[in-house]
Amino acid sequence: MKLYTYFRSSAAYRVRIALNLKGIAYESVPIHLTKDGGQHRSENYRAVNPHMRVPSLALDSGEVLTQSLAILDYLDEVYPKPALLPADPVQRAHVRAFSQVIACDIHPLNNLGTLQALKREMKKEQPEIDAWYHYWIHAGFESLEAMIGPGPYSFGNQVTMADVCLVPQMFNARRLKVPLDKYPKLVAADAALLKLPAFDKARPENQPDAE
Repeated sequence: MKLYTYFRSSAAYRVRIALNLKGIAYESVPIHLTKDGGQHRSENYRAVNPHMRVPSLALDSGEVLTQSLAILDYLDEVYPKPALLPADPVQRAHVRAFSQVIACDIHPLNNLGTLQALKREMKKEQPEIDAWYHYWIHAGFESLEAMIGPGPYSFGNQVTMADVCLVPQMFNARRLKVPLDKYPKLVAADAALLKLPAFDKARPENQPDAE
């Protein structure tokens, strides 16, 4: 397998965690999102992923999977141990909802493409961009703090898709200096998860393309 990735991409970070949790070996192919005008916009990478985003997971069969949550679902179906979703249907729905608040509500509003558009197309100054970022993180984290289950992780003592999504978003919030004192449950789950080898190995600073 080849994972087209960028060390600071939240979506790629999710997939790295899942691959590590399931013990799946992969080759990391760095795609820098700011160098050379954004390497994800190159014709070579467009041939891999027409949407020109990371991550992309190239399977040994030659098939290429895109979109992090779709990749997580594939990995859980093909490599079912350890499972990323609880067996109980209600708990599965709660885990998916938590994951989607991050991947569908928070992340699209504060990913690199959105922030670049605010700066380049809408001519916003950096303090306004930072305020935008903080606003949407707080809006999402307030919901997540209420949704999170009992510890030590997001929904008990089984690592789930919710955790795979939470840790990268917490990393990004800290990188952009979002105060997290209002979210003690999220902070506690994040701290517990980062002690696990699969999460530690996936950290942005531990990637071959880290700067």
